[in-house]
Amino acid sequence: MNDLRVDAVLAEVQPLRRTPAGVPVLSCILAHESKQIEAGSPRDVSVELQAVAVGELAGVLAAAAPGMRIRATGFLAAKSLRSRAPVMHLNKIEFLEGN
Repeated sequence: MNDLRVDAVLAEVQPLRRTPAGVPVLSCILAHESKQIEAGSPRDVSVELQAVAVGELAGVLAAAAPGMRIRATGFLAAKSLRSRAPVMHLNKIEFLEGN
């Protein structure tokens, strides 16, 4: 199973670009902060994730501004053949209240 859902703030949104085939692609950075329980003790958690939206979702995300809160759903994949760093590929985004 490779399924990821995270509530985050859009920390950075890159300009919309297109693949050579004309498919829209948008890269962004998602910032997440929360309190989690680990081994029975509370822990403050913060992380920044690189994320990418492809196709119609890229156009939706292009209209968003940094600082907006979203719920992002997608999967993790390697950034490229040379870089095995994880990138979240977005399948769905939901804009949360309080933006």
